[in-house]
Amino acid sequence: MRSLIATVVLAGLLGTAATAQDGGQDLNQAASDPTASLTAYVFQDFYTSRYHGLDDADGNRLQFRLAIPYTLGSTNNIFRLTLPYVTSSPGDSEGWSDATVFNLTTFDRSWGRFGLGAVALLPVGDDDLTTDRWGLGPAAGFIAQANWGIWGLFNQNIIDMGGDGDRDPVNVSVLQPIFSVTLNDGWSIGSSDMSFTYDWEQDEFVSIPVGLQLSKLVTFGTTPVQLGLSYEYNFYDDGNGPEDIWGFTVKVLSP
Repeated sequence: MRSLIATVVLAGLLGTAATAQDGGQDLNQAASDPTASLTAYVFQDFYTSRYHGLDDADGNRLQFRLAIPYTLGSTNNIFRLTLPYVTSSPGDSEGWSDATVFNLTTFDRSWGRFGLGAVALLPVGDDDLTTDRWGLGPAAGFIAQANWGIWGLFNQNIIDMGGDGDRDPVNVSVLQPIFSVTLNDGWSIGSSDMSFTYDWEQDEFVSIPVGLQLSKLVTFGTTPVQLGLSYEYNFYDDGNGPEDIWGFTVKVLSP
């Protein structure tokens, strides 16, 4: 699967850049904006080539994400569903992991957008890959537009709502910085999906990643598709968490 997605990405990088518009926002910029009014079908492959504290171990996770904008009354909203599937891991576990759903009500401003909403953790994963705990909490963020691209910050908070009493509670806060520099011919460079995760049960950050993603917006027929290659390094080394993560993304857009 990794080689298939990589082949699609590399082939797309040779394709034709898309030039459509999303409201007054260039589509190349909107494709990297999580608050843009774009329906997106996102297929990702994250390959961990090295883990902290483990020799000769690797892992791989596929992820599907669906983002749907909609209006409710006079408000603009974005609904997002994320479904991860682990294809390999150091512990030999394979299968579905827990899903998350996210809803954000967005508000347009002259400088960009901000949003308020909620995120939920759904314990639907397979036995070895689920937390077996329900979670719900607030989410907020903003995206500012500039001539060179976009920048912003998102915060999601999952508060434990109960579940299997033999499993540890899930109480985490996630900070995701976002920036993307728009280049010529559909190219852009910016932050990866890096998310700084603070575990309130452990009273410390348990994920401290820094990464970049190179993207190209192309068209297949009349369909705009953003293709991306990313690398991420996780500085949190207390335990056996991921160290080097490589990402391959295919984002099919419907303006």
